[in-house]
Amino acid sequence: MIQLNALPRTPYEGCRATFDEADTVIIGAGYDGTSSYRSGSRFAPVAIRTETFYSQEDYSPYFRRDLTEKLIHDAGDIDLPIGNKQAALDMIYDAAKTLFQHNKKPCTIGGEHLITFPAFKAALEKYPDLRLVQIDAHLDMIDKLFGEKLSHGTVMRRCFDLMGQEKNRIYQVGIRSGSKEEFEFAETHTRLFPFQTNGFINAIDELRNYPIYLTVDLDVLDPSLLPGTGTPEAGGIFFPELINFFKALDGLNIIGADLVELSPRIDPTNNSTVTASKVLREMLMIL
Repeated sequence: MIQLNALPRTPYEGCRATFDEADTVIIGAGYDGTSSYRSGSRFAPVAIRTETFYSQEDYSPYFRRDLTEKLIHDAGDIDLPIGNKQAALDMIYDAAKTLFQHNKKPCTIGGEHLITFPAFKAALEKYPDLRLVQIDAHLDMIDKLFGEKLSHGTVMRRCFDLMGQEKNRIYQVGIRSGSKEEFEFAETHTRLFPFQTNGFINAIDELRNYPIYLTVDLDVLDPSLLPGTGTPEAGGIFFPELINFFKALDGLNIIGADLVELSPRIDPTNNSTVTASKVLREMLMIL
């Protein structure tokens, strides 16, 4: 059973379907217990939802679709325990597994990037031939970060392990940061599309016959556009390029997704939260 925060919340604007009606279900997973630089992504689910209520239209001019035309339910936030990493990951896994058992597509608002691991684990159990598309500044392929195997910086390596270490099932897009060892590992074990190339769009046909889990780390965007993130990296993509990635994925079998690494309190202008809420709207259009 999904355990939700009992506190009042503002739902994501435009997502008005009931749970039974919905194809896609939004859940918040505000965990940031392994953030190694700037924490605060635990506040992102509430901040993003609140922003949509005040400043965001339901209509996407990029996809010419409206959120109210889609069957999306906002189920609220998982009531995660502060300070207990394993319990938090177990609860995210249980929530995602429950949604998959009800034939729903989970769209999880993080939180740091580690929240992808339990959600992806639940997805892989239902879809054994699953592919993972990671849009991100960082490889997140290191085996241990500060001695920890479960961390925001190791999450893609753990997902690789879940897939039996089978090559070329993770598509890494927009990457511009990682250790030498991580890049060498990715170059031989994943489909790596670094920097601002269109290589991923050109390779999209490789994904047409597979279910896809999509994870978007907001630090893929240039920090001049979105400074409110845990580990900003110069040289990132901008909003139109991200939309082009989404357009390439539109129509494919995306069975679940997440949006991670907004730290709203870092950016006092609130522009990072505004941008993140728009990114989530466009993600929802392709689910």
